[in-house]
Amino acid sequence: MIHQELQPRFVLPAVLLLLLLLFQFQLWFGQGNLRDVWKLQQQVHAQQAENAELLKRNQALAAEVQDLKQGREASEERARTDLGMIKKGETFYQIVQPASPPAGR
Repeated sequence: MIHQELQPRFVLPAVLLLLLLLFQFQLWFGQGNLRDVWKLQQQVHAQQAENAELLKRNQALAAEVQDLKQGREASEERARTDLGMIKKGETFYQIVQPASPPAGR
């Protein structure tokens, strides 16, 4: 009779302990475990940083496009710096630095 009285008393804690161990195993080693979550969080942070940099670049490009659409000054400046263009009546001077002599002399 002792076996019958002790058995129900230990079955419930044993089942609960087994479930706890199963859930702990899933938490640490199963799919979507804590290490995977940590890696995904790192990827999210890296992507957010990259997105912030790209947003700044896009804003700068949008401002440049707006400048080019609004006036001639921006397009003229762009032509001067990128293409080396000059206006009529302007004189272009190019200053060339003399080549440095070889180090052995």
